[in-house]
Amino acid sequence: MEFSAFKQTYWRWVFLLISSLLVSSTLGDPRITNAGLFCGVSQALNGTNYVPDFTELMKELSDGISNNHFASYRLNASLPMYGLTQCYEDLKQTDCLLCYAEARTRIPRCLPRSARIFLDGCFLRYDYDNNFFQEAVSSVDTVNCSTNNVTMYREVNNRRVNLFETNVEYAVGNVTSIALRKGRFGTVGVDGIYALAQCWESLTPEGCRQCLQNASMSVRRCMPGDEGRALNAGCYLRYSTRKFYNEGGDSADDHGISIGVIIAIVSATSAFLTLAISAAYIIYTKVSKRKRELKNLGRISKKFDKSGLKFKYENLEKATDYFSLSRKLGQGGAGSVFMGILPDGKTVAVKRLVYNTRQWVDDFFNEVNLISRIQHKNLVKLLGASIEGPESLLVYEYVPNKSLDQFIFDEEKSKLLNWKQRLNIIVGTAEGLAHLHGGGSHVRIIHRDIKCSNVLLDDNLNAKIADFGLVRCLATEKSHLSTGIAGTLGYMAPEYLVRGQLSEKADVYSFGVLVLEIVCGKKNSSFTTAGSLLQTVWTLYRSNVLAEAIDPCIRDEMSEKEAPEVLRVGLLCTQASVLLRPSMAEVVQMLTDEDYETPTPNQPPFLNANVLEAANSSRSYSTDSFVANALKKIQGSGTSSDTTRTRSSEDASRTL
Repeated sequence: MEFSAFKQTYWRWVFLLISSLLVSSTLGDPRITNAGLFCGVSQALNGTNYVPDFTELMKELSDGISNNHFASYRLNASLPMYGLTQCYEDLKQTDCLLCYAEARTRIPRCLPRSARIFLDGCFLRYDYDNNFFQEAVSSVDTVNCSTNNVTMYREVNNRRVNLFETNVEYAVGNVTSIALRKGRFGTVGVDGIYALAQCWESLTPEGCRQCLQNASMSVRRCMPGDEGRALNAGCYLRYSTRKFYNEGGDSADDHGISIGVIIAIVSATSAFLTLAISAAYIIYTKVSKRKRELKNLGRISKKFDKSGLKFKYENLEKATDYFSLSRKLGQGGAGSVFMGILPDGKTVAVKRLVYNTRQWVDDFFNEVNLISRIQHKNLVKLLGASIEGPESLLVYEYVPNKSLDQFIFDEEKSKLLNWKQRLNIIVGTAEGLAHLHGGGSHVRIIHRDIKCSNVLLDDNLNAKIADFGLVRCLATEKSHLSTGIAGTLGYMAPEYLVRGQLSEKADVYSFGVLVLEIVCGKKNSSFTTAGSLLQTVWTLYRSNVLAEAIDPCIRDEMSEKEAPEVLRVGLLCTQASVLLRPSMAEVVQMLTDEDYETPTPNQPPFLNANVLEAANSSRSYSTDSFVANALKKIQGSGTSSDTTRTRSSEDASRTL
């Protein structure tokens, strides 16, 4: 329906433009010389449909100027768009329409930024600023001066006088007075010098006076050029040695149609055809995408019907007390989680999805299609879903102690987790990841967002990995995927962050950061004089005082060797080299087998060289510059197969 309506609008415009060519047998000079095109600072937001909005705004202005020399309009879109156009008063109405048609074919060059264009017969402007109609009359956009100089001297009382400059001064000053007296427009001719001044109708009389005074002062700088134009935000002033304006406006003599007019109309038709095709393509893409989404949802719906994973929306709505805030367990990037009590008394966690990204169908399909087939004691179990209500819901087993970050990073609750419990959480998380990576299933699944807030704790404080919205499946014959960036800054591996190369080793890196946080009781984003948590642990390891990094709450509960060995495993997992990082199966062995020999870790990424080397070293690596370059590369990864979506964890924006 949308596409059909758009086509009708487009063809109506083409018909009107071609009709204007056929029925206009006597046209004057529309004065379509481009005096100045200025692209503004404000612009449409990414993802907004600015092409259809622009087309609609131009249509409204065209309707408004069809019987007048001035029109303005405010388009109520997701991002409001304002437009204004004016023809100079000496122009005939037919020439005014042709001048406007030419202006609107040239001004789209600035899209999606705002713009204003001055032709010698009219003015057109659009912007997104709600102060649009308060023109900056005190400033001059630019002055266009001719390079052809005129010399005209005369002897007066034995003194040589520049007659040309005297005449320009008179004409410019006089036309300004006439425009202010007659209401925003005036023309004047004196001794071979012709001038025109025009204020936009949206200006107040005082604003017009101020604008023309500034314009007259600036255009005088064009002398001794034979022509000058002052192009202000609120007015236009021009002088020339040739008569360029019409006497009496609509009463001027008509002339036959000119080649310039034909070119103008053809250009207008071509430009609108281009805009129409662009807008039609955008609409077609959206419709096609929506069809694909509905097809995917249909596939999921059939799968649920056969598998028994299907829940009724009404039942889940009642189970959560209609998504009461008192039942809310947490809020994530993909939606909110609520506690629900089913009719049989079973407690569940209901994830209420928010579709705020273009990947929402893929995320939903991932979370249901992949995770519903995989079960492990350290993975949160997916019980089912509802997709036929006003929003989609996922149903998980209820994990009562919420997430690990609410314990580790809380000054009081952190004391509730002793060393044995923390080690059990680390081992459980490692076993869950090893299972995802193919240890107990036929597929290799990469989580992509391992962090403390995605590790839940059950009644016995056992770890359960949650939030599978970003998972990716890796074929057995492939070493990695090339994909868009998704995850949380501070936990993402360097090769994934910079080059988009995703493998199981990206999860290994994230797990290594998680281990350091659990043992040290600090966020990876927290800085000390020694740097980030990763830098601090590495420095202490190199100084053989790794025990100093351990959380004071648990230092007295372990042997002198136990916790430092676990920290070494964390450093092994965060090595810069993908090949040097162990697999999760090997990590489980390191953590559970006392006889397993733990290798010596190498330097993690993002560390200054002086952490490793003596002061006389000539090499230096800047953490901040590396991070900045990495983030620039994230922004440039839009051509990859996945949409870039980086989730910023709390306080994680300062470091990787």
